[in-house]
Amino acid sequence: MDYAFLFDRYKEKDLFGRYITNLHIQPILEKLKPHFDVSVIGESVNEKPIYALKAGAGKVKIFMWSQMHGNESTCTKALFDLFNYLKSDDPFANVIKDNFTLLCIPILNPDGALAYTRVNANEIDLNRDSLELSQPESRLLRKTFEEFEPDFCFNLHDQRTIFAAGATNNPATVSFLSPAYNESRDINDIRLKAINVIAAMNDELQKYIPNQVGRFDDSFNINCIGDMFQYLGVPTILFEAGHFQQDYNREVTRKMIFIAYLSAFQAIYKNDTLTNKIEDYFNIPQNSIVFYDFIYKNVKIILENIEKSITFAAHYNEVLENGKIVFKALIRETKGLEGYFGHQVYDFQGELFENQENKTPLIDDSADFIVGKHNKIVNGLLKK
Repeated sequence: MDYAFLFDRYKEKDLFGRYITNLHIQPILEKLKPHFDVSVIGESVNEKPIYALKAGAGKVKIFMWSQMHGNESTCTKALFDLFNYLKSDDPFANVIKDNFTLLCIPILNPDGALAYTRVNANEIDLNRDSLELSQPESRLLRKTFEEFEPDFCFNLHDQRTIFAAGATNNPATVSFLSPAYNESRDINDIRLKAINVIAAMNDELQKYIPNQVGRFDDSFNINCIGDMFQYLGVPTILFEAGHFQQDYNREVTRKMIFIAYLSAFQAIYKNDTLTNKIEDYFNIPQNSIVFYDFIYKNVKIILENIEKSITFAAHYNEVLENGKIVFKALIRETKGLEGYFGHQVYDFQGELFENQENKTPLIDDSADFIVGKHNKIVNGLLKK
Protein backbone atom coordinates (compact mmCIF):
# COMPACT_ATOMS: atom_id res chain seq x y z
CA MET A 1 0.00 0.00 0.00
CA ASP A 2 1.35 3.43 -0.94
CA TYR A 3 0.83 5.27 2.34
CA ALA A 4 2.81 8.30 1.15
CA PHE A 5 0.49 8.72 -1.84
CA LEU A 6 -2.53 8.53 0.46
CA PHE A 7 -1.09 11.22 2.69
CA ASP A 8 -0.45 13.56 -0.22
CA ARG A 9 -3.98 13.01 -1.48
CA TYR A 10 -5.83 13.41 1.81
CA LYS A 11 -3.71 15.88 3.76
CA GLU A 12 -5.84 18.50 5.49
CA LYS A 13 -4.71 21.70 3.80
CA ASP A 14 -6.20 24.04 6.41
CA LEU A 15 -3.81 22.85 9.13
CA PHE A 16 -0.15 23.77 8.99
CA GLY A 17 2.71 24.42 11.37
CA ARG A 18 2.97 24.07 15.13
CA TYR A 19 0.18 26.30 16.45
CA ILE A 20 -3.06 24.29 16.35
CA THR A 21 -5.99 25.32 18.56
CA ASN A 22 -9.75 24.86 18.78
CA LEU A 23 -10.08 27.89 16.50
CA HIS A 24 -8.23 25.99 13.79
CA ILE A 25 -10.06 22.69 14.09
CA GLN A 26 -13.64 23.87 14.72
CA PRO A 27 -14.46 24.77 11.08
CA ILE A 28 -12.93 21.49 9.90
CA LEU A 29 -14.97 19.52 12.43
CA GLU A 30 -18.11 21.22 11.10
CA LYS A 31 -17.29 19.93 7.62
CA LEU A 32 -16.75 16.44 9.03
CA LYS A 33 -20.13 16.24 10.78
CA PRO A 34 -21.95 14.72 7.77
CA HIS A 35 -19.43 11.88 7.77
CA PHE A 36 -18.71 11.17 11.45
CA ASP A 37 -20.15 11.52 14.92
CA VAL A 38 -18.66 14.82 16.11
CA SER A 39 -19.55 15.99 19.62
CA VAL A 40 -18.48 18.13 22.56
CA ILE A 41 -17.72 15.72 25.40
CA GLY A 42 -16.59 18.19 28.06
CA GLU A 43 -14.90 21.46 28.90
CA SER A 44 -11.47 22.65 29.93
CA VAL A 45 -10.59 24.68 33.02
CA ASN A 46 -11.38 27.84 31.04
CA GLU A 47 -14.62 26.30 29.75
CA LYS A 48 -13.34 25.70 26.24
CA PRO A 49 -15.06 22.82 24.45
CA ILE A 50 -13.28 19.48 24.20
CA TYR A 51 -14.31 17.70 21.02
CA ALA A 52 -14.47 14.04 20.12
CA LEU A 53 -14.90 12.37 16.76
CA LYS A 54 -16.10 8.80 16.36
CA ALA A 55 -15.50 6.97 13.09
CA GLY A 56 -16.30 3.46 11.94
CA ALA A 57 -18.57 0.77 13.31
CA GLY A 58 -16.22 -2.17 13.73
CA LYS A 59 -15.62 -4.51 16.61
CA VAL A 60 -12.09 -3.38 17.50
CA LYS A 61 -12.19 -0.12 19.46
CA ILE A 62 -9.27 2.28 19.41
CA PHE A 63 -9.12 5.35 21.64
CA MET A 64 -6.84 8.16 20.40
CA TRP A 65 -6.16 11.51 22.07
CA SER A 66 -3.81 14.35 21.12
CA GLN A 67 -2.56 17.62 22.61
CA MET A 68 -2.73 16.45 26.18
CA HIS A 69 0.23 18.84 26.14
CA GLY A 70 -1.11 21.93 24.41
CA ASN A 71 2.05 22.72 22.45
CA GLU A 72 2.33 19.22 20.92
CA SER A 73 0.25 19.41 17.78
CA THR A 74 1.84 17.22 15.10
CA CYS A 75 -0.28 14.16 15.79
CA THR A 76 -3.37 16.37 15.78
CA LYS A 77 -2.64 17.42 12.22
CA ALA A 78 -2.16 13.78 11.25
CA LEU A 79 -5.51 12.91 12.86
CA PHE A 80 -7.29 15.29 10.50
CA ASP A 81 -5.39 13.81 7.57
CA LEU A 82 -6.69 10.44 8.78
CA PHE A 83 -10.27 11.75 9.01
CA ASN A 84 -10.06 12.99 5.41
CA TYR A 85 -8.86 9.56 4.34
CA LEU A 86 -11.64 7.82 6.22
CA LYS A 87 -14.22 9.97 4.41
CA SER A 88 -13.13 8.36 1.17
CA ASP A 89 -14.12 5.07 -0.43
CA ASP A 90 -10.55 3.89 -0.70
CA PRO A 91 -10.59 0.10 -0.09
CA PHE A 92 -8.45 0.20 3.04
CA ALA A 93 -10.43 3.16 4.42
CA ASN A 94 -13.52 0.95 4.16
CA VAL A 95 -11.66 -1.90 5.85
CA ILE A 96 -10.86 0.41 8.76
CA LYS A 97 -14.45 1.66 9.05
CA ASP A 98 -15.86 -1.87 8.84
CA ASN A 99 -13.49 -3.41 11.36
CA PHE A 100 -12.68 -0.60 13.79
CA THR A 101 -14.45 2.00 15.86
CA LEU A 102 -12.17 4.97 16.44
CA LEU A 103 -12.85 7.47 19.19
CA CYS A 104 -10.53 10.46 18.82
CA ILE A 105 -10.04 13.55 20.98
CA PRO A 106 -8.08 15.94 18.73
CA ILE A 107 -7.25 18.48 21.47
CA LEU A 108 -7.59 17.33 25.06
CA ASN A 109 -6.01 20.50 26.47
CA PRO A 110 -7.52 23.44 24.52
CA ASP A 111 -6.36 26.02 27.09
CA GLY A 112 -2.77 24.85 26.78
CA ALA A 113 -3.12 24.74 23.00
CA LEU A 114 -4.31 28.36 22.90
CA ALA A 115 -1.50 29.55 25.19
CA TYR A 116 1.01 27.20 23.50
CA THR A 117 2.05 25.62 26.77
CA ARG A 118 2.63 22.05 27.89
CA VAL A 119 0.38 22.46 30.93
CA ASN A 120 -3.31 23.29 31.30
CA ALA A 121 -4.77 26.57 32.60
CA ASN A 122 -4.06 25.49 36.19
CA GLU A 123 -0.42 24.87 35.20
CA ILE A 124 -0.81 21.12 35.69
CA ASP A 125 0.84 18.59 33.42
CA LEU A 126 -2.10 16.36 32.50
CA ASN A 127 0.30 13.52 31.77
CA ARG A 128 1.27 13.47 35.44
CA ASP A 129 -2.32 13.53 36.70
CA SER A 130 -3.57 10.04 35.95
CA LEU A 131 -3.62 9.01 39.60
CA GLU A 132 -4.95 12.11 41.35
CA LEU A 133 -7.26 13.14 38.48
CA SER A 134 -7.20 16.67 39.85
CA GLN A 135 -8.07 18.38 36.55
CA PRO A 136 -11.30 18.40 34.53
CA GLU A 137 -9.41 17.34 31.39
CA SER A 138 -7.86 14.37 33.22
CA ARG A 139 -11.21 13.29 34.64
CA LEU A 140 -12.82 13.58 31.22
CA LEU A 141 -10.14 11.43 29.61
CA ARG A 142 -10.54 8.75 32.27
CA LYS A 143 -14.34 8.84 32.06
CA THR A 144 -14.25 8.52 28.26
CA PHE A 145 -11.79 5.64 28.54
CA GLU A 146 -14.01 3.78 30.98
CA GLU A 147 -17.20 4.31 28.98
CA PHE A 148 -15.65 3.45 25.60
CA GLU A 149 -13.81 0.34 26.86
CA PRO A 150 -11.14 0.42 24.13
CA ASP A 151 -9.12 -2.50 22.85
CA PHE A 152 -6.15 -0.22 22.15
CA CYS A 153 -5.12 3.28 23.22
CA PHE A 154 -2.96 5.64 21.13
CA ASN A 155 -1.43 8.37 23.31
CA LEU A 156 -0.29 11.11 20.90
CA HIS A 157 2.55 13.53 21.70
CA ASP A 158 5.49 15.54 20.32
CA GLN A 159 9.08 15.36 21.52
CA ARG A 160 11.81 17.99 21.38
CA THR A 161 14.56 18.30 18.79
CA ILE A 162 17.11 17.13 21.39
CA PHE A 163 16.39 13.43 20.78
CA ALA A 164 18.30 11.04 18.51
CA ALA A 165 17.48 7.46 17.60
CA GLY A 166 20.21 5.94 19.75
CA ALA A 167 23.54 7.65 20.41
CA THR A 168 23.80 8.70 16.76
CA ASN A 169 23.42 11.80 14.64
CA ASN A 170 20.08 10.52 13.35
CA PRO A 171 17.19 12.56 14.73
CA ALA A 172 14.35 10.60 16.31
CA THR A 173 11.70 11.69 13.82
CA VAL A 174 9.16 9.31 15.34
CA SER A 175 9.46 7.47 18.64
CA PHE A 176 7.23 4.88 20.23
CA LEU A 177 6.75 3.25 23.59
CA SER A 178 4.77 0.37 24.96
CA PRO A 179 4.66 1.68 28.53
CA ALA A 180 5.49 -0.43 31.53
CA TYR A 181 2.59 -1.50 33.73
CA ASN A 182 4.72 -2.20 36.83
CA GLU A 183 8.01 -1.19 38.40
CA SER A 184 9.86 -4.24 37.10
CA ARG A 185 8.80 -3.45 33.51
CA ASP A 186 7.49 -6.96 32.91
CA ILE A 187 5.95 -7.90 29.59
CA ASN A 188 2.52 -9.49 29.84
CA ASP A 189 0.05 -10.26 27.04
CA ILE A 190 -1.35 -6.70 27.21
CA ARG A 191 1.98 -4.97 26.83
CA LEU A 192 3.04 -7.47 24.18
CA LYS A 193 0.14 -6.48 21.94
CA ALA A 194 1.32 -2.87 21.97
CA ILE A 195 4.91 -3.99 21.39
CA ASN A 196 3.88 -5.99 18.32
CA VAL A 197 2.00 -3.06 16.79
CA ILE A 198 5.01 -0.79 17.34
CA ALA A 199 7.28 -3.33 15.64
CA ALA A 200 4.96 -3.32 12.61
CA MET A 201 4.90 0.49 12.47
CA ASN A 202 8.67 0.59 12.69
CA ASP A 203 9.00 -1.88 9.81
CA GLU A 204 6.92 0.42 7.62
CA LEU A 205 8.56 3.67 8.70
CA GLN A 206 12.04 2.34 7.98
CA LYS A 207 11.09 2.55 4.30
CA TYR A 208 10.70 6.33 4.64
CA ILE A 209 12.98 7.40 7.51
CA PRO A 210 15.63 4.69 7.90
CA ASN A 211 17.42 4.81 11.27
CA GLN A 212 15.23 7.70 12.46
CA VAL A 213 12.74 5.78 14.60
CA GLY A 214 13.38 5.67 18.33
CA ARG A 215 12.09 3.91 21.38
CA PHE A 216 11.14 5.98 24.40
CA ASP A 217 12.33 5.20 27.92
CA ASP A 218 9.99 2.75 29.69
CA SER A 219 10.58 3.70 33.32
CA PHE A 220 7.33 3.11 35.16
CA ASN A 221 5.31 6.07 36.45
CA ILE A 222 1.70 5.37 37.38
CA ASN A 223 1.02 9.13 37.25
CA CYS A 224 1.54 8.99 33.45
CA ILE A 225 -1.59 8.17 31.52
CA GLY A 226 -0.02 5.56 29.26
CA ASP A 227 1.39 3.63 32.20
CA MET A 228 -1.99 3.85 33.94
CA PHE A 229 -4.00 2.56 30.98
CA GLN A 230 -1.50 -0.25 30.40
CA TYR A 231 -1.78 -1.07 34.12
CA LEU A 232 -5.57 -1.13 33.74
CA GLY A 233 -5.25 -3.81 31.08
CA VAL A 234 -5.53 -1.97 27.75
CA PRO A 235 -2.65 -2.14 25.23
CA THR A 236 -1.39 1.44 25.00
CA ILE A 237 1.05 2.98 22.54
CA LEU A 238 2.86 6.27 23.02
CA PHE A 239 3.48 8.14 19.77
CA GLU A 240 6.15 10.85 19.91
CA ALA A 241 6.40 13.09 16.85
CA GLY A 242 9.96 14.41 16.62
CA HIS A 243 12.32 16.26 14.33
CA PHE A 244 13.08 15.58 10.68
CA GLN A 245 15.99 17.44 9.10
CA GLN A 246 15.10 21.16 8.84
CA ASP A 247 11.41 20.37 9.39
CA TYR A 248 10.67 22.73 12.27
CA ASN A 249 7.03 23.00 11.26
CA ARG A 250 6.83 19.20 11.55
CA GLU A 251 5.14 18.68 8.20
CA VAL A 252 7.35 15.75 7.17
CA THR A 253 6.91 14.27 10.63
CA ARG A 254 3.16 14.69 10.26
CA LYS A 255 3.34 12.50 7.18
CA MET A 256 5.27 9.85 9.11
CA ILE A 257 2.65 9.85 11.87
CA PHE A 258 -0.12 9.39 9.30
CA ILE A 259 1.80 6.43 7.88
CA ALA A 260 2.21 5.07 11.41
CA TYR A 261 -1.54 5.28 12.03
CA LEU A 262 -2.40 3.32 8.89
CA SER A 263 0.31 0.71 9.42
CA ALA A 264 -0.92 0.23 13.01
CA PHE A 265 -4.47 -0.40 11.79
CA GLN A 266 -3.11 -2.79 9.18
CA ALA A 267 -1.16 -4.73 11.82
CA ILE A 268 -4.15 -5.00 14.14
CA TYR A 269 -6.46 -5.98 11.29
CA LYS A 270 -4.07 -8.72 10.21
CA ASN A 271 -3.72 -9.96 13.81
CA ASP A 272 0.00 -9.16 13.86
CA THR A 273 -0.54 -8.36 17.52
CA LEU A 274 -0.52 -12.09 18.24
CA THR A 275 3.07 -12.55 17.05
CA ASN A 276 5.91 -12.18 19.51
CA LYS A 277 8.03 -9.29 18.25
CA ILE A 278 9.78 -8.44 21.50
CA GLU A 279 13.22 -8.71 19.93
CA ASP A 280 12.21 -6.45 17.02
CA TYR A 281 10.83 -3.91 19.47
CA PHE A 282 13.93 -3.77 21.65
CA ASN A 283 16.11 -3.52 18.55
CA ILE A 284 14.56 -0.10 17.96
CA PRO A 285 17.26 2.21 19.39
CA GLN A 286 16.34 3.97 22.59
CA ASN A 287 16.17 7.75 22.41
CA SER A 288 19.28 9.65 23.46
CA ILE A 289 19.55 13.33 24.31
CA VAL A 290 22.46 14.29 22.06
CA PHE A 291 21.19 17.10 19.81
CA TYR A 292 21.24 20.88 19.79
CA ASP A 293 19.61 22.92 17.07
CA PHE A 294 22.93 24.66 16.37
CA ILE A 295 26.55 23.86 17.12
CA TYR A 296 29.34 26.37 16.43
CA LYS A 297 32.75 24.73 16.28
CA ASN A 298 36.33 26.00 16.50
CA VAL A 299 35.57 29.55 17.52
CA LYS A 300 38.56 31.46 18.90
CA ILE A 301 38.20 33.59 22.01
CA ILE A 302 40.85 35.69 23.75
CA LEU A 303 40.25 36.40 27.43
CA GLU A 304 42.91 38.16 29.53
CA ASN A 305 45.46 37.58 26.78
CA ILE A 306 44.80 33.82 26.80
CA GLU A 307 43.71 32.40 23.48
CA LYS A 308 41.66 29.22 23.11
CA SER A 309 39.29 27.49 20.74
CA ILE A 310 35.77 26.67 21.92
CA THR A 311 32.63 24.97 20.67
CA PHE A 312 29.22 26.21 21.81
CA ALA A 313 25.59 25.39 21.08
CA ALA A 314 22.18 27.01 20.73
CA HIS A 315 18.57 25.87 20.82
CA TYR A 316 15.44 27.38 19.42
CA ASN A 317 12.97 28.71 21.95
CA GLU A 318 9.40 28.52 20.61
CA VAL A 319 7.51 31.74 21.37
CA LEU A 320 3.88 32.54 20.61
CA GLU A 321 3.62 36.00 19.04
CA ASN A 322 0.49 37.38 17.40
CA GLY A 323 -1.00 33.96 16.81
CA LYS A 324 2.17 32.47 15.33
CA ILE A 325 5.06 30.44 16.68
CA VAL A 326 8.36 32.27 16.36
CA PHE A 327 11.62 30.36 16.72
CA LYS A 328 14.20 32.35 18.68
CA ALA A 329 17.69 30.89 18.97
CA LEU A 330 19.39 31.18 22.37
CA ILE A 331 22.87 30.08 23.40
CA ARG A 332 22.45 27.10 25.74
CA GLU A 333 25.89 25.51 26.24
CA THR A 334 29.48 26.66 25.98
CA LYS A 335 31.41 23.57 27.11
CA GLY A 336 31.19 19.79 27.46
CA LEU A 337 29.82 19.20 23.97
CA GLU A 338 31.82 16.11 23.12
CA GLY A 339 29.46 13.47 21.73
CA TYR A 340 26.73 15.99 20.87
CA PHE A 341 25.40 16.82 17.43
CA GLY A 342 23.79 19.84 15.83
CA HIS A 343 20.90 19.90 13.42
CA GLN A 344 22.92 22.74 11.88
CA VAL A 345 26.70 22.82 12.37
CA TYR A 346 29.07 25.67 11.54
CA ASP A 347 32.86 25.24 11.70
CA PHE A 348 34.60 28.62 11.96
CA GLN A 349 38.13 27.17 11.79
CA GLY A 350 39.67 29.41 14.44
CA GLU A 351 38.13 32.74 13.54
CA LEU A 352 37.67 35.19 16.41
CA PHE A 353 34.36 35.60 18.26
CA GLU A 354 32.91 39.08 17.71
CA ASN A 355 36.29 39.86 16.06
CA GLN A 356 37.77 41.29 19.29
CA GLU A 357 39.34 40.31 22.59
CA ASN A 358 37.44 39.80 25.86
CA LYS A 359 34.28 38.66 24.14
CA THR A 360 32.73 35.25 24.71
CA PRO A 361 29.34 33.62 24.10
CA LEU A 362 27.09 33.71 27.18
CA ILE A 363 24.35 31.29 28.24
CA ASP A 364 20.83 32.56 27.41
CA ASP A 365 22.08 35.28 25.09
CA SER A 366 20.40 35.45 21.72
CA ALA A 367 22.30 33.57 19.04
CA ASP A 368 23.12 36.80 17.20
CA PHE A 369 26.86 37.40 16.83
CA ILE A 370 29.76 37.79 14.44
CA VAL A 371 32.72 35.46 14.00
CA GLY A 372 35.69 36.86 12.12
CA LYS A 373 35.05 39.70 9.75
CA HIS A 374 32.31 38.26 7.58
CA ASN A 375 30.43 35.50 9.44
CA LYS A 376 27.24 37.04 10.78
CA ILE A 377 24.93 34.76 12.76
CA VAL A 378 21.33 35.99 12.96
CA ASN A 379 18.87 34.01 15.07
CA GLY A 380 21.16 31.00 14.99
CA LEU A 381 21.71 30.90 11.23
CA LEU A 382 24.66 32.12 9.17
CA LYS A 383 23.41 35.04 7.16
CA LYS A 384 24.31 34.75 3.50
